[in-house]
Amino acid sequence: MNPAVQRPPAELRYADELAALAASDRDPRPPGWRLSMPAVRRFLLGDGDAPAKIVCAPSLIERAMVGLASSRALLLIGEPGTAKSLLSELLAAAICGQSTLTVQGSAATTEDQIRYGWNYALLLNEGPSARALVPSPLMRAMREGRIARFEEITRCPPEVQDALLSLLSERLLAVPELGETVFAAPGFNLIATANTRDRGVNEMSAALKRRFSFETVFPIADLDQELALVQAEVSRLLAQDGVPRAPAADLLEVLVTTFRELRNGVDGQGQAGERLSSVVSTAEAVAVAHAVTLRGHYLRGDAGQAADIVELLAGAAAKDNADDLKKIRRYIEQRAAKRPGEAWKAFHAARHLLPP
Repeated sequence: MNPAVQRPPAELRYADELAALAASDRDPRPPGWRLSMPAVRRFLLGDGDAPAKIVCAPSLIERAMVGLASSRALLLIGEPGTAKSLLSELLAAAICGQSTLTVQGSAATTEDQIRYGWNYALLLNEGPSARALVPSPLMRAMREGRIARFEEITRCPPEVQDALLSLLSERLLAVPELGETVFAAPGFNLIATANTRDRGVNEMSAALKRRFSFETVFPIADLDQELALVQAEVSRLLAQDGVPRAPAADLLEVLVTTFRELRNGVDGQGQAGERLSSVVSTAEAVAVAHAVTLRGHYLRGDAGQAADIVELLAGAAAKDNADDLKKIRRYIEQRAAKRPGEAWKAFHAARHLLPP
């Protein structure tokens, strides 16, 4: 891997593991796949030699693989921060060895980014030609028999979304300017993601929905699993930054517990509380834990303090919502005060650091 790259794609981060799985894989593989389904499952969920790379139900992984081996594309839906993009990246890396054939959906996404575009300097000079054609990630995936990814598909206008219809149903892409048709090679398919909070922004047409298998990715249900995941991800980020520190276990527990209870509106004993309107996901918890450790390391020479969590909560969890900020304040004043342990006491004592 290039050490100058902040975040290499999964196929580079786990290149050795993927190569070892491929060398030992004796199970049947769907057409165009580099690994069998059991090997893909081991890659994502871990085994005795390798840790899990994502926390989710094994049945979700199995249904997703079966769908991708069929003629139906896969749509991962769920709350923001539930690792939908990570799951699509890991699946693509394991199945076809490349996760970077990606379209980022937004209001500015055009049909050219889904089908193909042109190098207009060559187009004006030579007319339509193979040299002037600029293939989209989906066209490349069709030619090479790979998995393409479409992030935030419901952020795109409906007419742009519907450019996928013929690609997913006929498995072909016509290029009338050249009188050619690109036929999908074995292994081609599409993984799209959509946030449930974006429903109603640009609703998918019924025709397009029929071409997808829908799978919901839920937040991590178990506290210990979420805590272990946050610990592992923060340690990876700190190692990448060259920071020789690890976040304190008791501070991580405070942070992850706070995020879970503000996300769910229920504490560990089942007592109802207030739920934030903004996203308080596991991904946000990782970001805050990383920032807390960096702040302590670079500014004070420690691994972070409870006061850092309080100060960073406003920007990470409340953002610009005054009601959410009030809910966080009440949580720290009422819930944190009752929790045992020095980290919880320090967390409660630092409540004055929240913005007024």
